[in-house]
Amino acid sequence: MTDALGSIDMPDAEDDTREKKARKGGKRGKKGPLGRLALFYRQIIAELRKVVWPTRNQLTTYTTVVIVFVVIMIGLVTVIDYGFQEAIKFVFG
Repeated sequence: MTDALGSIDMPDAEDDTREKKARKGGKRGKKGPLGRLALFYRQIIAELRKVVWPTRNQLTTYTTVVIVFVVIMIGLVTVIDYGFQEAIKFVFG
């Protein structure tokens, strides 16, 4: 069977001329376990430097919003729990 570029059994000439380079493993292949661990921690630090950290004002705002939300949810669950408790007392005596 053939296609537009040539036979399946006979690959194109340009495919034969391509040389495949053997990889040596990059940075990992050259270092021992301690070197790889040091590289890992250096990469962590590099990624943390890219993070956009919130300002003190943003952090205060976000913390306040979370605390208010948690307090509201605690109140809601308490009210629902108390309602179920009273309903169970009414039904079962």
